[in-house]
Amino acid sequence: MRVVVAMSGGVDSSVAAALLTEAGHDVVGLSMQLYDQRETSDGAPAFGSCCSLDDLHDARRVAHDLGFPHYIVNFEREFKSTVVDNFLREYSAGRTPIPCVHCNADLKFSTLAERAAGFDAAAVATGHYARVSFDEDLRRYRLQRGKDDDKDQSYFLFTLTQDQLAHAMFPVGHLTKPEVRVHAERLGLSVADKPDSHEICFIPDGNTARFVERHSPQVPSKGEIVNEEGRVLGEHGGVHHFTVGQRKGLGLSTGAPLYVLKLQPVDQRVVVGSRDSLGISDVSASKVNWIAGSAPDGPTRVTARIRHRHRDAPATVESTGDATAHLRFDTPQIAVAPGQAIVFYDGDEVVGGGWIDS
Repeated sequence: MRVVVAMSGGVDSSVAAALLTEAGHDVVGLSMQLYDQRETSDGAPAFGSCCSLDDLHDARRVAHDLGFPHYIVNFEREFKSTVVDNFLREYSAGRTPIPCVHCNADLKFSTLAERAAGFDAAAVATGHYARVSFDEDLRRYRLQRGKDDDKDQSYFLFTLTQDQLAHAMFPVGHLTKPEVRVHAERLGLSVADKPDSHEICFIPDGNTARFVERHSPQVPSKGEIVNEEGRVLGEHGGVHHFTVGQRKGLGLSTGAPLYVLKLQPVDQRVVVGSRDSLGISDVSASKVNWIAGSAPDGPTRVTARIRHRHRDAPATVESTGDATAHLRFDTPQIAVAPGQAIVFYDGDEVVGGGWIDS
């Protein structure tokens, strides 16, 4: 079977391609050029380290060593419109976006599936730590967590549809990260010891506020910090400097620690309060995708994750209309941030997910 493998130049996608080659598949490697690789006027990289020029060279070297063709496709325009522009809009609106979801599912999977058809390929494979299987009884595909709990990336894939899952392969999903590196060593891959990339690829220095100001110069840069009663405690340099749950960087001198409770971008207000006020039980979500292809009938018991590194918490979720849902946690959760993804699980299986509104 011919399989298109999305190759980032890292060890995970390289091993995914190698395992498919070993299994006898006809592999075609595709790497995405996501942003202009030229340097800025001050000599700094225009964007980040992930999907850099070195990564593209690493992917090509692995493909050459394994003996399959490799192509680089220019996705600069799609990456900007799907990922970066959305990120800027969300932060400017006082929300906390998670660009990896838009990049992995909305850009890479949807676009690569189209490109795969051009290569007459039956499937698209990636190095994600997730698993896909077909349920013969229900006649539908299931998306499941990866075997490695520390590396599980199913959270980033909740937007995948049944059609996309039908053509998806995750060759390293049944492996742990140490096992992946053992395979890379066994196969003699040049990227066997390559470290993982953890930062947002287009913000390598981690300074989100500076990135927003550089690319959205019209963003307001002044506002008030108030307590829950509305009393002004200080000033700030724009709501894009803050996220719900934040404690450091408030610039306030108070006896007890204060946390960001909510952002009010229309009034450019940052509302702060005690940690006890951070707990949220009820969450509404929009742009909800149900992996089964349709919403469950009535309230459904799940565990829900409000951030990638957040521990799942027991909850009840219910569809409230066209791609919307309401979820109630059994116990209040800390720092539920509008704009983040919330993903619903039934054990290891992804039930669905959406974007936190309130």
